[in-house]
Amino acid sequence: MDICVCVKRVPMVGGMIKVTPDGQDVDTAMSGFTVSPHEECAVEEAVQITERLGGTATVLTVGPPQAADQLRDMLALGAGRAILLQTDGAEWGPVATAAAIAAAVAGGGYDLLLFGNESADTGGYQVPVRVAHALGLPCVTGIKKLQVGTRQVGTGQPDRIVASREYRGVMESFDVPLPAVVSVKEGINLPRYPSLPGRLRAKRAVIEQAEPQGGTDWLRKLRLEVPRSAAKQARILGTGADAVPALVEVLDSLGVLP
Repeated sequence: MDICVCVKRVPMVGGMIKVTPDGQDVDTAMSGFTVSPHEECAVEEAVQITERLGGTATVLTVGPPQAADQLRDMLALGAGRAILLQTDGAEWGPVATAAAIAAAVAGGGYDLLLFGNESADTGGYQVPVRVAHALGLPCVTGIKKLQVGTRQVGTGQPDRIVASREYRGVMESFDVPLPAVVSVKEGINLPRYPSLPGRLRAKRAVIEQAEPQGGTDWLRKLRLEVPRSAAKQARILGTGADAVPALVEVLDSLGVLP
């Protein structure tokens, strides 16, 4: 079973987010880049399926030359092939990104296209649905459980999936014919840590490169801004026993005293 997993190079930000002085990018001087957690789970799901049923898990990204580092990280997790649709580093919107991916995978013979439910930076939720629409394939999103099988037991190659998700406390399941597009959420599995042999194999692996096709986008970035958070204040009520009357007054004002 051949699976293509689409990932995105996103800033690795822990703590306060800062933007560059020109307001065009997230400042990663003290951090770095990674792939979105949802997408890492998508890669793990693809690797588990191909380990169980055979086939190849391919990882694909649209991004700058540096995005090859993230593809190698995914190869270290067990993916067998990596494709970089190389750009000049400018931000691509969902329309152009989906068109480039659809053009790259069309005719590739993939049984399943996996995505993360949304990217960790823009959170647009659009690319998987747009790719499915462009290719005329069924699409299910927000998936937390994925089962691969055949419509008739013993007939050979898998030709269907049962994709499940939770919606308002109810588990929904979709019986979908293959090929199909599926976006998964973090928690569908627990991604493995890359092994030393996996890292060495990924370091030597050849990253296939191609120029993205599919047209232009209407995305125009003006600037990035970090929303201002509400100011937090603290008031010292006193020290020791002298603070008790003030504390009682505060608790009384909050309505927590009997």
